[in-house]
Amino acid sequence: MEQNTISSNISNGTMKTGSHEAMVKAKIETIREDSLRPTRVWGKSTKLFLGFLFCVAGWGLFAYVYQCIHGLGATAMRNYVSWGLYISTFVFFIGISHSGTLVSAILRITKQEWRRPITRSAELMTFVSLLFGGIMPILDLGRPDRLQNLVIHGRLQSPLIWDVICISTYFVGSTMFLYLPMIPDMALCRDRLPEGSSKFKKWIYTKLAIGWTGTTSQWHRLEKLMNIMTIIIIPIAVSVHTVVSYIFAMTLRPGWDSTVFGPYFVAGALYSGSATVIIAMAVFRKLYGLEKYITPRHFDLMGKIVLVLTLVYAYLNLNEYWIPAYKMTTSEGHLLKDLFYGTYSKVFWTLQFGTVLLPIVIMSIPKGRRIKPLIFACIVIVIGAWIKRYIIVVPTLLHPYMPIQQVPTDWSSYFPNWVEWSVTFGALSGIFIVITLFSKLFPMMAVWEVEEGVEIDEDKLLAIEIRDKRAAEKRGDISAPIAAN
Repeated sequence: MEQNTISSNISNGTMKTGSHEAMVKAKIETIREDSLRPTRVWGKSTKLFLGFLFCVAGWGLFAYVYQCIHGLGATAMRNYVSWGLYISTFVFFIGISHSGTLVSAILRITKQEWRRPITRSAELMTFVSLLFGGIMPILDLGRPDRLQNLVIHGRLQSPLIWDVICISTYFVGSTMFLYLPMIPDMALCRDRLPEGSSKFKKWIYTKLAIGWTGTTSQWHRLEKLMNIMTIIIIPIAVSVHTVVSYIFAMTLRPGWDSTVFGPYFVAGALYSGSATVIIAMAVFRKLYGLEKYITPRHFDLMGKIVLVLTLVYAYLNLNEYWIPAYKMTTSEGHLLKDLFYGTYSKVFWTLQFGTVLLPIVIMSIPKGRRIKPLIFACIVIVIGAWIKRYIIVVPTLLHPYMPIQQVPTDWSSYFPNWVEWSVTFGALSGIFIVITLFSKLFPMMAVWEVEEGVEIDEDKLLAIEIRDKRAAEKRGDISAPIAAN
């Protein structure tokens, strides 16, 4: 923020030179133009991509209407597997939402300057994943028209009610966390809107800017609100995925009867969420020409964060399976045999070695944290995280404490059918629609934050220049070289 930049009086009251001020202004102007350029042009490829996404979303909507008409019998779910692809995807989306908490809130509170160009991408990922993650349990209801009963007749003893409260609170908090840093940028978009632009854009920028003029009092209030939200959002985010894990851990089922599910789910969420941020960074960097701002250094640092989180996740993964495998009690034993060398063994071991061990190996090598190999590792992590949620949900439901006996084959097995895949991919396309529309309406970098970082860096360089010059003067070496800008 303007009031947080290093004072224009450098060192012992020496003022910034005119050339320094001009250079800073030129850099700021470049940042603004580079950030606003994608919002001014809608290319043919963007329109085609949106058209494809709307087609997928429309098909998903058709499949959901079909499901509502014919009931949950239209899906592959039955009495034994009453939670399938929908709930697996719900847990996955809620996990991805931790991306904004990690990259934005934690890096803000620890004052990591390199975070500035990537915070908005992370905050957007949180918003959209929560938006559609919250929808997934509704899709799993046979009678969505009775959703209000969850609130009217809900019981506080139920982990499901805890989940509704936590996710609703997290969604409101994440929306505010995304919106607050956008206010100065909305004013910039409003003031720099080209002639002949649509009235809709003018209206939306004006409304979202809420009268921002950049006064000192406005900056102080924004800074105070951002500090409050940064502190609040972290415990809320941790509580959300902990409560999601309680839905499983507090249900008497083999494979879910675990006391480490809370930290296990939180670690898994941070691990997959941070990998998603890296993918988003790479996409926006390439599509919108942000290579000057999102640099290989950002990928290297984020790669180190993902590496640490993957190691933590691997440790908790080992605890989750090694301890029951050592005892092999009857109910747990049936499930573990199915996972280790039964029906789900190929998927299970592929997840352990392909989506946990392989990314660790790749990211442990400095060259593996370069952009291309890191993106590959993160794509593997994200896909593996989705499949892992499926492995947590489905095999457990197929191994109840009371054995399945004399039931039709399609009741004692489960694989999603066309309705579930269509609805799920419709929800996924909805996420991409929101991200695409957002990125074409609003800057994908927090412009004022990047500007502030430039001013801080340039002021530091000027201070070094003045210090070196004075040291040279004291030595009598007036012609000593001055540090380059």
